[in-house]
Amino acid sequence: MNTRCKILIAAMAGGALGACAVHTPLPDLHADVPAHWRNAAADAGKLGPAPDLDTWWHAFNDPQLDALIQRALTQNLSVQQATLRLRGARALQHRSGTQFMPQVTFHTFAEPDPAATTNYYEIGFDAQWEFGFFGRGLGNARVAAAELQSAETGVTAARVSLIAEVARSYVDLRAAQARAATLDRIVTWREQDLDIARTRLHLRLASQDDVDKRAGELAQARADAAEPAEAIAQAQQALDVLLAEPQPEPGLATGPQPSLADVHFAQTPADLLRTRPEIRQAELGVLRAAGELGIARADLWPKLGLGGTLISATRLNGDVDKPNKAIPSAGPMIDIPLLDWGARHDMVKARDAGLEAAVLGYRQAVLEGVAEAEGALAAWQRNRTREAAAQAQLTLADAAQARAQTLQRIGLADTADRAQAGIAQAQAQLQVSIAQRDAAIAFIAVYKSFGGTLPPLAMQ
Repeated sequence: MNTRCKILIAAMAGGALGACAVHTPLPDLHADVPAHWRNAAADAGKLGPAPDLDTWWHAFNDPQLDALIQRALTQNLSVQQATLRLRGARALQHRSGTQFMPQVTFHTFAEPDPAATTNYYEIGFDAQWEFGFFGRGLGNARVAAAELQSAETGVTAARVSLIAEVARSYVDLRAAQARAATLDRIVTWREQDLDIARTRLHLRLASQDDVDKRAGELAQARADAAEPAEAIAQAQQALDVLLAEPQPEPGLATGPQPSLADVHFAQTPADLLRTRPEIRQAELGVLRAAGELGIARADLWPKLGLGGTLISATRLNGDVDKPNKAIPSAGPMIDIPLLDWGARHDMVKARDAGLEAAVLGYRQAVLEGVAEAEGALAAWQRNRTREAAAQAQLTLADAAQARAQTLQRIGLADTADRAQAGIAQAQAQLQVSIAQRDAAIAFIAVYKSFGGTLPPLAMQ
């Protein structure tokens, strides 16, 4: 066995032993989360089977909202950008996987000899195969996997945000349209009330103060009725941007306000770790940091591989006294760091600190995710209570309006009583509309806080 073979065998054996000795384990990402949600409904134990969580917005039972979300998922520019970034990440991940595979290149080169008596034209093939020993291959694979999965999580996050924003803008639009209709009814009732006050003043049954009071109430009602127009325009413009359409959506001129049935949530906080994109990104940050630390540690050791060349040089001019020949060569490649003044050790320390910081960042993301979900659940419970109270007030106002109509018909009440009952009824309806909007937005916030996947829910 010649010397070159002995060197090769020794290098391969050392590389194999070193590869087994150097390894950067992934840290334990156990996160302390509460066993139960503090702000879940008290009756959450009465739940039935979970619905399809990929289409949570169907809980609004609004076909137009369903169609808008499907169009937005196809047309939205942010989702398209995230998808293209994912395509690029997949290409780079494949490129990263070829780093420790055999590489072959072809080259040409022309150069005169130092004596300037002739000129050579060289063609040849170069081959090299670097081994991913000492944890270098594993570290490289971890970094590439983290980059790819981060891009995949970016697509998920873009879809989550898009669906939530489309649903919220749609809810805002329909709520503003409902407020506009209700406020217009209040203006009509205020006008009737003012006409009645003026008639009574003419009959000396009321004072000028009564007329002035009703005139002021009418002016305020007209001012309030102008407010929804701006909210309608803003919501429509937001939908145009989300759908990547420069023209307003013609089918959204009018429509009923979306509302929810009685919905309950139940899920363990630990499930949040599998659904929330921010937590997933923090977890991938740990994987990326572990890969970078593994590469830094591998750089403390020699780089080992195999290399070879096949070169043929042709004399283009000058004395041609020898025939052209192709000369092959092959052997091990060994790159041993000798003196760098501690730079590689400094990189290991930096990457180790980066890994510790990434673990802390993961824990922080978990705490923030749980806190946001708790806040969203609390807001949902609060707005459910508000909506129920507003509905109870509207029921009473409806009954009062019905009584006023009956009393007017039998002559025990006049038009003024009915106008006041109509105003009270419209104001109660306005409060119901606002409460429904807030409850719907809180429902959307719960969805978003869980990263696009709602907890198991049941309709009662």
